[in-house]
Amino acid sequence: MNLKDAYLDTAAQAVTLLGAPEVAASWAKSSALAEMTVGGLAGHLAYQVFSVTSALQEPISKEAPIPLLEHYARAAWIDAPLDGEVNSGIRANGEDIASEGPQALLERARATLAEQKAALPPVRGDRVVFMPQTGWALSLDDFLVTRMMELAVHMDDLAVSVGIAAPELSATAFDPVLTLLAGLAARRHGQAALLRALARVERAPAAINAL
Repeated sequence: MNLKDAYLDTAAQAVTLLGAPEVAASWAKSSALAEMTVGGLAGHLAYQVFSVTSALQEPISKEAPIPLLEHYARAAWIDAPLDGEVNSGIRANGEDIASEGPQALLERARATLAEQKAALPPVRGDRVVFMPQTGWALSLDDFLVTRMMELAVHMDDLAVSVGIAAPELSATAFDPVLTLLAGLAARRHGQAALLRALARVERAPAAINAL
């Protein structure tokens, strides 16, 4: 299984979660994320799938792709305040996507995934994907890793919000997500802190968050 297959598998898990009756039943309730409803969180989760179609529709970029960790070093939402413009915009976008209701969102996500299953496999992993919302480019493979990380984190958020078990990622999807999060955690806290958190609980720091 390559990264494209791993992404499609993870996206399918997200779409299945969007169809859980517990999600629809809690749509207007508060989620596990501050100031976000379950519906808004579901919309944000679905957006991760929709964004892949948007990326594939962009003309092939002549921009040089930046490294994956550099993408997060530049990201405006990293460490942005909850009530800041960036996070407020993310929440508003999720709520806007959710405004069509749980069934309509589920059907849209299913249709999008079906289109991607046909469109994504032939595309080269080194294709350069320009992201207008950021102003820089990534390789398709790196972009898909960002989507898998978002899907993994927000599937857990959504599952916790409605009291069901979070999906287990395939090893092919989990490995690059874990590598990315470990790299971000090491950059934030230092290598020693990460090593101690994983191997020396008696010396582990209080926090080892990646984001």
